[in-house]
Amino acid sequence: MLHLRMISPPEVTEKVMAVLSADPGVTHVTLARGVAVEPVGDLIQADIAREAANDVLADLTSLGIKHTGGITLVPVETVISDAGERAIEEAPGDPTDAVVWEELLAQTHEESELTLSFVAFLTIACLLAAVGVATDSSVTIVGAMVVGPEFGPLAAFSAGLWRRDFRLARKSAVVLLVAFPVAMVITLLATLLWEQFGWITLTGVEAVQNVDFIYEVGPFSLVVALLAGAAGMLALVTAKSAALVGVFISVTTVPAAGFAVIAATLGQWHIAFMSVGQLAVNLAGIVTAGVLVLALRPPAGSEGGPIARFRQWWWMRSLASK
Repeated sequence: MLHLRMISPPEVTEKVMAVLSADPGVTHVTLARGVAVEPVGDLIQADIAREAANDVLADLTSLGIKHTGGITLVPVETVISDAGERAIEEAPGDPTDAVVWEELLAQTHEESELTLSFVAFLTIACLLAAVGVATDSSVTIVGAMVVGPEFGPLAAFSAGLWRRDFRLARKSAVVLLVAFPVAMVITLLATLLWEQFGWITLTGVEAVQNVDFIYEVGPFSLVVALLAGAAGMLALVTAKSAALVGVFISVTTVPAAGFAVIAATLGQWHIAFMSVGQLAVNLAGIVTAGVLVLALRPPAGSEGGPIARFRQWWWMRSLASK
């Protein structure tokens, strides 16, 4: 379930309460009149089944609460209540299939900002990847995969494309198009410096054995990117953070960027271009899979996506056969 906390202008409160009471997926409704100080208004709280959240939020925003008050939505980890269980059962659809679009868009908007911290994380990941390639260390490559923050803007780009929010898609693309070159240039300079210090010896990248998978583009490069993108978007919309870690480890976006830098340093442009190709395949695959996952999820106001509707059809068919 989700916990709704709202500040409502007094003149709109009755309409808000009517919206909440009319939806069977809403329960645990409380009202404290006149307690809100900034903005001034009434405090209303309720718990909402995830599959009912889109309709409720659409009705509330149509009342102008966004401009005259405020709405806060947070996930509820544990609900011990018969009323809560009834709300989940009576709300149309399946909570595991429900995408709360406002929640997803809020997360992806945050991930689509070009910030110093994002560039710093991506640069650190590329530096780790370069060290992993230079030392033929698969463990360091895995560390670079985990540190890399690129899935956030990729998910935002996918959400922007599916929702036709081209401003979000454009912002996400700018983050990637700016951050990756900056991180790769810094990694190039650092690699040359490390070589001058004698910390690493760059004799060639064709002889590496443990990390050669990074630049070898093949059909499974796309397959892995598609699977990882699908798993990542599912983890994002269902708030399964543990699954996201597995996604980070399975794709070679940042390692491919680091490999391209090392190969360019050695003048091995063929391998550098192959690494860039691997990077492009992974980015495209993740975005494509993200859009497909969102397309298969239930839209706002529906009673479930294709999978949920198939389950419902199969259940009705089973009842009819008995």
